[in-house]
Amino acid sequence: MRMSELSRRSGVSVTTIKYYLREGLLPTGRQTAATQAEYDEQHLRRLRLIRALTGVRGLSVSATREVLDALGEHDGDTHRLLGLALGTIRLPADTAQDAPETAEVDALVKELGWQVHQNAPARGTLAETITSLRSLGVPLDWHTLLPYARLAERTATLDLDQLDGIEDPLEAAERALLLTVLLEPALMALRRMAQENESAHRHAG
Repeated sequence: MRMSELSRRSGVSVTTIKYYLREGLLPTGRQTAATQAEYDEQHLRRLRLIRALTGVRGLSVSATREVLDALGEHDGDTHRLLGLALGTIRLPADTAQDAPETAEVDALVKELGWQVHQNAPARGTLAETITSLRSLGVPLDWHTLLPYARLAERTATLDLDQLDGIEDPLEAAERALLLTVLLEPALMALRRMAQENESAHRHAG
């Protein structure tokens, strides 16, 4: 397909596609003339992933390039691809920072039997949350989080079920990214609605 069709099918303007080509985010097409090139489905999938990384995850162009380069290095390793796309795995250039209460997170992960990278950003986020809640007088520990974690396991199963049958790794990474980031507000909304419902059952006259 020509660039105009690539633009139409992806929803990305020709100007932006040219910018991605200059920045090395999108590989060049097959040259058919001095000023023309042909693009294929892989270009379309990669362009959609770029759009998801920059628009949905909010990554900068340079950070997106790092993720795409890492994805290229681990092509065929679906677990690694999904981790890089979703931000659950740090890029090699990142350095892990030990947050307070990491022992609580380690204990929770061990109890669950989860396979979670030691440098996964979510570990730090969880540790910082425990620290913040404790500073406000909420005596939270990993035992309190255990039933929540079990619910998260069920959610993760539903998430990954959505990727069944997708063979192309770039397409799987894009779908996982969109489902995870865009679905999170809906999950939060469902939680609020469920809380209101539970409160009504418990307290409403």
